[in-house]
Amino acid sequence: MHRMPLVMLGFGALLAATPAPAQTYGNTSYPVCLQAFGRYNTIDCSYVSIEQCRPSAAGRAAQCITNPYYAGRATAPGSRHHRRQVY
Repeated sequence: MHRMPLVMLGFGALLAATPAPAQTYGNTSYPVCLQAFGRYNTIDCSYVSIEQCRPSAAGRAAQCITNPYYAGRATAPGSRHHRRQVY
């Protein structure tokens, strides 16, 4: 009877110590991610379009999703459109 709290505390510590897989979107440079389900759920954000992602998801427990953390396309320096000033 006195061991039960100790056993439960040990079991709780064991559960807390096991690593849990993180759901990260990692790459914010691409607008589309492949979310795969299975033993390890993964998210791979390395696609420029849903059409490019679909063949990778075909035949698997996976889906193509938009990257909620997509930073947008970066503009190259000097590629800005300048307005002509009219005096």
